[in-house]
Amino acid sequence: MKANLFTPFTLRGVTFKNRIFLSPMDQYCSRDGISNAWHLAHYGSRAMGGAACLIQEATAISPEGRITPGDLGIWSDEHVEAFRPLVDFIKEQGCVPGIQLAHAGRKGSTFVPWEGSGALSAENGGWDVVAPSALPFDATSPMPRALSVQDIESAVLAFAEAARRAVSAGYEVVELHAAHGYLMHQFLSPISNQRTDKYGGSLENRMRFVLDVARAVRSALPGRVPLLVRISATDWVARDGWDLPQSVALCKELKSIGVDLIDVSTGGLITGVKIVTGPGYQVPFAESIKKEAEIPVGAVGRIVEASQAEQIVANRNADVVFIGRELLRDPFWPLHAARTLGEDVRWPGPYERAKLPVA
Repeated sequence: MKANLFTPFTLRGVTFKNRIFLSPMDQYCSRDGISNAWHLAHYGSRAMGGAACLIQEATAISPEGRITPGDLGIWSDEHVEAFRPLVDFIKEQGCVPGIQLAHAGRKGSTFVPWEGSGALSAENGGWDVVAPSALPFDATSPMPRALSVQDIESAVLAFAEAARRAVSAGYEVVELHAAHGYLMHQFLSPISNQRTDKYGGSLENRMRFVLDVARAVRSALPGRVPLLVRISATDWVARDGWDLPQSVALCKELKSIGVDLIDVSTGGLITGVKIVTGPGYQVPFAESIKKEAEIPVGAVGRIVEASQAEQIVANRNADVVFIGRELLRDPFWPLHAARTLGEDVRWPGPYERAKLPVA
């Protein structure tokens, strides 16, 4: 009997060969947002390793939307040209190339992690950051400027333009980053959004920016291209934050707009919260959203074993699994998972001599 993890999965006009997606993880190895040899090696090896879809790391829609100076970007046609060889190579491996469009908001203008921490000064290449409200992420982060309504409308347009460029570069899946304390998440949570206009206050108003972006991006994409949204299902605070019931309400609205799958993560908005982690600790959030919002979901977080990933899909806790750190440790995790589960999958031709028989 075929392992559930290795059954095909279809969204719109795209069929994925299995249920294993690379989770978007920032590499911070770009200059001026341009893709380079690091990205070809990093994503190319994971495409060779058997994943069905790669979701490229947070790719900024504007220079001020970056987290660090090392972030990828897609705010110009120059970026499109640089991405094309990468996208072509991923497709040649039988893998679907996806891209995550992002704006860091108040979590921008910081050091590349291994070069320092906290806010970048102007002398070190820093820039002014923006947010729904003039509230910094933490004591070491820059003070953001509150976005005007006109600024918000411009950001919506920038997301749509980035989506058009992504399609031009050849990406076949687009994901919006509304998680981990970045700009769209900042609008959702009452902790970071203290506006009194139509973008703040009620749940309807706090969801408005995310829904406006999703509508604009869906309209910019061809009908065949799936649209995903990554959310943080909870801020991990007892009250007065973003939580699972609000996430379910958001996902119902996103489904009505034409979003095809929710990539369910948690946290990242504030520091100092207590999160009890463990194997698959975020899977219950994905399962709840799948059932209550009636939309396909991806589960992420401490999914490390093939049997664990198989159980998540077999039990219909989620439709796909997003593998993060395990695919950093082992680019060929999907091929090894297939052998563990008794699946005889195709290896890259030059590597066939290293393939072990299925037990």
